Amino acid sequence: MAEIRWNPLIKDWVMIASHRQDRPQMPKDWCPFCPGSGKVPDNFDVYKYDNDFPALSQTPPVPDDVATKLYLTAEAYGKCEVVLYSPEHTITLPELPVPHIRKLIDLWTDRFVQLSKDEKTKYVFIFENRGEVVGVTMPHPHGQIYAYPFIPKRIELELDACLEHYEKNHSCLICDMNKEEKNAGLRIVMENKHFVVYIPFFSEYPYGTYVVSKAHKQNIAEFTDEEKDSLAQILRDITGTYDSLFDKQFPYMMCMYQNPVNSQDTKDYYHFRIVFFPPMRDENKQKFNASSETGVWAHCNTTAPEEKAKQMRDAFEKFKKKHS
Repeated sequence: MAEIRWNPLIKDWVMIASHRQDRPQMPKDWCPFCPGSGKVPDNFDVYKYDNDFPALSQTPPVPDDVATKLYLTAEAYGKCEVVLYSPEHTITLPELPVPHIRKLIDLWTDRFVQLSKDEKTKYVFIFENRGEVVGVTMPHPHGQIYAYPFIPKRIELELDACLEHYEKNHSCLICDMNKEEKNAGLRIVMENKHFVVYIPFFSEYPYGTYVVSKAHKQNIAEFTDEEKDSLAQILRDITGTYDSLFDKQFPYMMCMYQNPVNSQDTKDYYHFRIVFFPPMRDENKQKFNASSETGVWAHCNTTAPEEKAKQMRDAFEKFKKKHS
């Protein structure tokens, strides 16, 4: 079964992909993403790989005959891709040289542009899950890209908030957030010429950071070569900082927020950023999204963003000394 179903309570689509339960367990001594597997080229730096078990497909099956006047279904149209960061099986993002990460950014850019050309696509979501605690079963360094036939609810809510702020203040909400964080200073973790990283004032996660472009750009394809180089550097720095917190690989969910495609014009009020959602609140303590967070979206952060930002600044200094 592969289809999308409408949730009338929150006016959002849910992907139903029961076929993904049939994904095989990979042998411990074999990886489909490694050269020599027969699944990928023998030589590559970064590589786009079509997901073998996609939740969304460009040739979706007809939905099951279960729809009613209240319960709507639609074809699970779209695209699910895997982006391989390196041919090396155990290397991680902060261990890659900055020029190599730039190649990754160029591939992300190309896929965003190409997937956006399909008029049925409404949102292109680039992301990475890292660590077993967030469900990763394939250790080979990789991220994913989903091209949705709808605008996900969180993006819809953000667009509404950003438009409301723009109409009221004649300025971009995220640009103004950058100014607030810069003025406060307490929650800034790092910055370079074109990007700033901070734990926002309202962070839901103890170590949750925003990587935000200083210039008002709405997607990765709008960046100059210099900006892409800066993004590569700061991605290496922030992921390396996470690993330096407790001197071990730190799990996270990395999510890239960009404008919707083939939809409304948002260039005046929506703004590119990458958000890290790390599921840990301390070295050996996991942050669980329990009833309050999951049931009613009422989040509770049991730590102060200002304190965690200080801890991350110290970890960044440790990372810099180690790699100087």
